[in-house]
Amino acid sequence: MLLGSKAGKNSSVLAVELKPDSIVYNIEQSGLSPTKELTSLRLIMPCVKAYYVFLDFPRGEELRETHIPLRRDKKGNRYIEETDVKDFLKNQLKREDITICSYWTI
Repeated sequence: MLLGSKAGKNSSVLAVELKPDSIVYNIEQSGLSPTKELTSLRLIMPCVKAYYVFLDFPRGEELRETHIPLRRDKKGNRYIEETDVKDFLKNQLKREDITICSYWTI
């Protein structure tokens, strides 16, 4: 399973059926989260008539839905490695031709 969803269709089914040309990801660091967790992942799938957004948050030492591992820097801060996100998406979608890029906001 790629991405779990409690409402509507499973995101992996959507990703396979809609065959988006690209998926955009954002690794978010926010000290304002209710759980005080700094790191989360946002995946955005732009499609013809809509775009789909998937959020994944940590549980233990990995992300809850995707099971992407959380790494630690020298100071002990957790972070998500970009190559782990890209490898995960390519493996789950079984597509090498999909564009996967980072989206950064200020």
